[in-house]
Amino acid sequence: MKDRYRVVVVGAGKRGMHHAAAFQANPRFELAGLCDIDEARLDAAAAKLGVAAKSQDARHLALSVRPDVFCFCTLPHIRAEMVRAGIESGARLIAMEKPVALTSAEGLEIRDLLQRSGVKAVVSHQHRYGEHYRKVKEAVASGNLGRIHTVYGTSTGWMMHMLSHLIDYARWFNDDAAAEWVMAQASGRVKMADVHPSPDYIAGFIHFSNGVHGILECGAGAPDVPEVDYWWRKCRIGAQGTEGFAEVLTGGGWRMVSKQVSCSGGGSMNYDLDMPPYIQHIADWLDDERQVHPCHFGSAYQGFEIMMAFCRSAAQGGQVALPLTSGANELEMLKTSLPQGEVLLSMPASAKEYAA
Repeated sequence: MKDRYRVVVVGAGKRGMHHAAAFQANPRFELAGLCDIDEARLDAAAAKLGVAAKSQDARHLALSVRPDVFCFCTLPHIRAEMVRAGIESGARLIAMEKPVALTSAEGLEIRDLLQRSGVKAVVSHQHRYGEHYRKVKEAVASGNLGRIHTVYGTSTGWMMHMLSHLIDYARWFNDDAAAEWVMAQASGRVKMADVHPSPDYIAGFIHFSNGVHGILECGAGAPDVPEVDYWWRKCRIGAQGTEGFAEVLTGGGWRMVSKQVSCSGGGSMNYDLDMPPYIQHIADWLDDERQVHPCHFGSAYQGFEIMMAFCRSAAQGGQVALPLTSGANELEMLKTSLPQGEVLLSMPASAKEYAA
């Protein structure tokens, strides 16, 4: 166990700076290097954070600094490249932004790289640290909802931004039970050209090994969450049982109704509150193998497989069994199968994102 773990952060955009600042604020870490392909942004971030080692080349910086933690917050098209750089640098843990990858072929490559190297990895599904998310988890665990039969999630944001979050928290509310199969449908091509390429709308069902079903909707056709004003935080995730339900709104608190009790509370996504415990758990896991990070790669990868299976089902029709046994390029499958024409919206506010 070290007193301080050295960290390299790749990406000095919004999320990269959240990570860099949170690592720097934790006394268990030393922010030892910073990378960004934009030189001006890199210089400004390094000056702000007081980091001397900086580079526009992530692999070169990592091999030079030899960090304990290699953290990357880049656009999603270079996931495997960044994982390889982290492994080659000798890092003990890789911290990465979601999604795990853009295709199941790349996801399998990343999984195999990590398994062969023995390097730990975490994926930043850090919303679960929000008090309102934890209240729903506590409600499920209390037994007041009875036997859980359904978990669900909706988001107006598109798939590669938001679906892995919905899946992760729905799985969490279902005690991380394994998924056995999915079936899904998708529509709309506008966001296929985005840097987070996605169908404009995707929705589907998950059957879990414990008999619970999941119902998820993501994108232009997802329902409004009128309790939340900010469009990106119009997310609803919850669990229904034989005795009641509990749900969290990303930007609008939580609620629970059961035969025994009815209650609600506040809360909204807040990086200043969610990032510190996410970062601290990285130190805890490096200190002690038994203290596995709640956002560990193995859990995130199961959620990633569900997302890719949704895409396969939407492209090919029918049910898709899990776990996936071979890799594919699901984005190319969707490009050839999605119907032409504009997606139909669930609310006018979504037109600004999904209009052709």
